[in-house]
Amino acid sequence: MIKNKEELIKNGESSVDREARRIVLESLDYVLEGIDPCQLIKSQIDYDGKILNIKNLSFNLDKYERIFVIGGGKATGSMAMALEEVLTNRISSGVINVLEHTSKNYGTNIIKLNEVSHPIPNNNGIKGVEKMLEVAEDANEDDLIICLISGGGSAMMPLPANGVNLSEKQEITKNLLRSGATINEMNSVRKHLSKIKGGMLVKVAYPAKFVSLILSDVVNDPLDVIASGPTAPDNSYFEDAVNVLKKYDLWNDISDSIKKRFDDGIAKKISETPKSQNKIFQNVDNIIIGNNRVACNAAIQKLNELNVDSLFLTSCLEGEAKYAGLFYSALVLEKSTNRESLTRPFAMILGGETTVTVNGNGQGGRNQEAILSALTKVKGLNGVSIASLGTDGIDGPTDAAGAIIDGKSVEKAEKKNLSPLEYLRNNDSYNFFKGINELIFTGPTGSNVNDVAIIITMPIK
Repeated sequence: MIKNKEELIKNGESSVDREARRIVLESLDYVLEGIDPCQLIKSQIDYDGKILNIKNLSFNLDKYERIFVIGGGKATGSMAMALEEVLTNRISSGVINVLEHTSKNYGTNIIKLNEVSHPIPNNNGIKGVEKMLEVAEDANEDDLIICLISGGGSAMMPLPANGVNLSEKQEITKNLLRSGATINEMNSVRKHLSKIKGGMLVKVAYPAKFVSLILSDVVNDPLDVIASGPTAPDNSYFEDAVNVLKKYDLWNDISDSIKKRFDDGIAKKISETPKSQNKIFQNVDNIIIGNNRVACNAAIQKLNELNVDSLFLTSCLEGEAKYAGLFYSALVLEKSTNRESLTRPFAMILGGETTVTVNGNGQGGRNQEAILSALTKVKGLNGVSIASLGTDGIDGPTDAAGAIIDGKSVEKAEKKNLSPLEYLRNNDSYNFFKGINELIFTGPTGSNVNDVAIIITMPIK
């Protein structure tokens, strides 16, 4: 799935650098295969014509008059295709919001695929959600709604609350993305500006039975945060949303209508999002079918096949990308001082999702920024490589999934008069790595379970 894998391997100056790169890139390729949503659905769902088994839960489909499929996110096209194959003609109808320019990749006949934008929501997204709400409002206690949710769902399933328009939501989303706010913080704001997020979708559909199949893109898989939790109780309040905006100095930049909504919410003039004690959630099963840990385990499996010793450090990495990059380089430096103990290549695997506080006017993504931050610290080391990519294949607003370096990458940059620190200050990691041909390209993968970084240190004889 890494389109330029061979080219990136050849970029290594020495045979040991090329081997380090090969191990990293082949492992990341295997990660992307291991999180294929279609395979995840098929591996965890079984249907015998009557009983639908999903992991450890069973549903007698003879109990339901109609079965509807709704949802949205970067991976839901593949999920919908697999679900249609499993349930054959049992699905009555469905509509899914998928990433623009990707619907042709998925062969669904019953479930309609509606193309929408990401990370900034658009009108197509609203039209798709309005159709989902029509389904939810029409459903009754004899119907089953299967909701497919994956990373990107917050932006891809927009429906502004009363008194708020799309352009206002677009502006606040842009500002939050640039602020360095975590996904949890961003979603506490978005849930309180939406008609479906924060459990509101379930509220509309009650008393229909609801089953959500979720591919998680959030550290530790909090159901109320993934895609802003349209089918989960909301643990945040209007006051939390306001605190986020004030924390990142955005409160004074938002529109008067959004301020009024938040003020009215705090004053209890409008209803809060539904909480866990609400009876509507008695009809809901939220099921995680894949997450970042699945991706990291795939990397470990491939590294074992390649005869590499590996250490899985975390699937919960968060914080500023540039500081994560410094951590990566510190790990490399520590291991490189003990090479005499290495009889085989040694790899460390980290997963999670960092953030970037944008102060410059460059172009890049969190994975590219982390690798750029690590670059100068590993200068001159032989037989090491660090790579990080977004499992959706889209790192920030770029066409690259991430980047890869070795100990000679700084020298390449110096020969082209590219200053890593200047590019880092300008948040311009994309153009830096484009200049030294170290960007990783996959195209949209159709999945999304955060980011994976792999660090390799080779034995030197």
